[in-house]
Amino acid sequence: MFTIKEYTAEQLQDPFGLLLGERYEFHLYIEVEEDDELYTGNDLALRLVYIKGEDNTSIAQTHFYEVSTNKVLDFDLEEEEEEAVKEFCGKHLPSEEGTNNEE
Repeated sequence: MFTIKEYTAEQLQDPFGLLLGERYEFHLYIEVEEDDELYTGNDLALRLVYIKGEDNTSIAQTHFYEVSTNKVLDFDLEEEEEEAVKEFCGKHLPSEEGTNNEE
């Protein structure tokens, strides 16, 4: 598991109205323990698209990456991590201008 240190969030625009629900891009800047398989010694982040539908939410297009190098890491969210991230994103939806916050 990881700890979210800070984040950015931005609502994605759908100019043609083709997509169902509202979509938000989040960058979660995270801290992991040294004994975690995600640990690289560099600052890490998780980029994801959060989808808010009329009666459900979901996460799409996730990837972990090293902040300094932009190198994508080949890891998936574990089930409990996905639930925690979904809850976090639901509580931190941005306004029209976007959001940049520390936790």
